[in-house]
Amino acid sequence: MRSLKELYRIGKGPSSSHTIGPERACKLFLSENAAATSFVVRLYGSLAKTGEGHGTGEVIKSVLPKVTVEYDMQTECPHPNTMELFAYKNGEKTAQMRVFSVGGGAIEIEGRESAEGAEVYALHTLAKIRAYCEKKGIRLYDYVYECEGEQLREYLKEVWETMRAAVSRGVAKTGMLPGGLEVERRAKVLYEGLAPDESAETRENRLVCSYAFAVSEENAAGGTIVTAPTCGACGVLPAVLKYAQERQGYTDEQIINALATAGLIGNLIKTNASISGAECGCQAEIGSACCMATAALSELREMSLGQIEYAAEVAMEHHLGLTCDPICGLVQIPCIERNAVAAMRAINASSLAYFLSDSRKISFDLVVQTMYETGKDLRRPYRETAEGGLAKLYKR
Repeated sequence: MRSLKELYRIGKGPSSSHTIGPERACKLFLSENAAATSFVVRLYGSLAKTGEGHGTGEVIKSVLPKVTVEYDMQTECPHPNTMELFAYKNGEKTAQMRVFSVGGGAIEIEGRESAEGAEVYALHTLAKIRAYCEKKGIRLYDYVYECEGEQLREYLKEVWETMRAAVSRGVAKTGMLPGGLEVERRAKVLYEGLAPDESAETRENRLVCSYAFAVSEENAAGGTIVTAPTCGACGVLPAVLKYAQERQGYTDEQIINALATAGLIGNLIKTNASISGAECGCQAEIGSACCMATAALSELREMSLGQIEYAAEVAMEHHLGLTCDPICGLVQIPCIERNAVAAMRAINASSLAYFLSDSRKISFDLVVQTMYETGKDLRRPYRETAEGGLAKLYKR
């Protein structure tokens, strides 16, 4: 597995697969073809079908000069997020590159070694990592720092500051989100609203959901967020951590350790399955984010490694089969609300695991494998094409 820096990416929304990944590909291609006088970028699969709503064409044009963007919705490709880049000099093609945007802003280039960083983790399953940690008497975040070095703390500090800033911006803003769907920002209403005789439970629901809405709305508006593990699921983890810190007074150092634990869980899913909605549906995005958030919260609560595993397993198990059907190809409906629901589910999964981890039958590694196979079995209209589900039936 690679560094958590490849999982937690700081960038602009609304989609890690559709904006951050293609932007990286275009910057790399431009650096290799600086003498080109024009470019063509051809998008396939989900990139073609929802690229307009996700802003793919705009980000390509912001990087490459004199570029033509083509949307091919018919040709079958090895990966649902495929793009081809062509460089021309005085009308003659000089170079081309095929890129797969594999989720979370990561890219793979056909015919080349990985475009991502080097492998830094020797163990690739939670079962092996847990056994290693239990033998040494260390926490999951200790294993992360053992593999990556203590300097990772500084990057995770920047990640946490970016997450908090997105919450703060989001709960203060009003107005319509871009894209033409006329979705209103609702985070401020949730944050400032006060129900009559509001109970502690209702207040928790309201605040956690307001934080998830805040980050997700910032993402939908093209604001700066952290992929956790993707742009479309970026509101879950910060919402849970923000509320936990406010309620229990956890230090920033404790939050950073929790981010390391959450990142390890996300990295395992990314390595052994997928975090791409185009490849495995929303279960791969929101389901993975819920796993990460509940693992982080369980770490803050100093729960055992077995309890943390159970919490993450529960979080994913109850997202299995979740489709990715964004209306109009925008990361708004149902994406924003799903972040809020998943944040609350992460809290519930942690609480459940505290009491019941000794009775579990299913391992985290098994549920990750199940998610991947389930995602592959989903019909294509339910994997980020905006051709099925809510995207098909909703009429403006």
